[in-house]
Amino acid sequence: MLPLAPDQEFLAQPTLIPGSIRKLRSSRLARFLPILCLTMKGLRFGVVSESVREGRAWLEFARHVEDTGIGVLLLRDHFSAGAFGQQLAPFSGLAAAAAVTTRLRLGTIVLSNDFRHPAVLAHEAASLHLVSGGRFELGIGAGWYQPEYDAAGIAFDAAGPRISRLDESLGIIKGLLAGTPVRHKGDFYRIDGLDLDVLPTPRLGLPRLLVGAGGPRMLRLAARHADIIGVLPAPIRDPGGSDDPRDRLPAAFDAKLAVLREAAGDRFGDLEISAFGTFVVTAKRRAETEALIARSGWTGIDAEAVWQMPTIFIGSLEQIRADLRARRERFGLSYLVAGEEALAALAEIVSGL
Repeated sequence: MLPLAPDQEFLAQPTLIPGSIRKLRSSRLARFLPILCLTMKGLRFGVVSESVREGRAWLEFARHVEDTGIGVLLLRDHFSAGAFGQQLAPFSGLAAAAAVTTRLRLGTIVLSNDFRHPAVLAHEAASLHLVSGGRFELGIGAGWYQPEYDAAGIAFDAAGPRISRLDESLGIIKGLLAGTPVRHKGDFYRIDGLDLDVLPTPRLGLPRLLVGAGGPRMLRLAARHADIIGVLPAPIRDPGGSDDPRDRLPAAFDAKLAVLREAAGDRFGDLEISAFGTFVVTAKRRAETEALIARSGWTGIDAEAVWQMPTIFIGSLEQIRADLRARRERFGLSYLVAGEEALAALAEIVSGL
């Protein structure tokens, strides 16, 4: 388990919670209570901002997300709109959001490893974790959108070298975030005694590390390094790529969990399982499901099969809440992420959990 800041560590002890909450007087402790309540229920939710808001509008959006009860505000990491449209740069956008919120956690989903040297990234991550009061979660991946690389003049290697480079990078980043001197001589990076002494110690714990993974090699890497595993239906190759519904069925999710369990060993029980979810609150469950099948271009699958998919939630609020609890128990799926268009639906869902 990651080391916690003293106040987070106190709140993480279940035996202390009931009798101690009434005694809390410090605002520094009190700000963690809404996060604690969601954690006690075993579910939490994140929203990805997928549009650019200027100035005060971005700050108001961050406050609105916090007020809805959503646990995490997330930004992607692209400098080309071809991937997911216009978006803010992640570190500056999240730092601004941190300045006007107190409970909301802030995360990247996910940084491209090739866009930053791991020493630079570790400094940025540690700084944001510090200024946010320990609320930053570092999501990172191997990179995938080749047109962006090509336009920027960044070499886009085959998947194998990119994953190997990410593996090296994660070892360096974790060492630097832990505050230990790092000496590393690998195929991609050389580090000679760097320890991030540019930041003060002790620090508010470490940023939790998220790695998204859809293929076996990335799943094994995530199991070794990450605290949060973002389980993907399949490796991302392009934003408009094929979407095989069989990759979303329970059997496929179970197969990915099996890879994680074997690779993680004893630490599997400490991993948080996350995924992008589809949320549709409706009184016309079958009709909306059939419309989703048509929009997605899925063939050979019916509504009943879609209702069993671990990351698809369609129906009444009561149905969706029941499905969330069932999939938490069945798959260990406890952290669901959606785009900002789902914010209103998620707010309704969270309010009744």
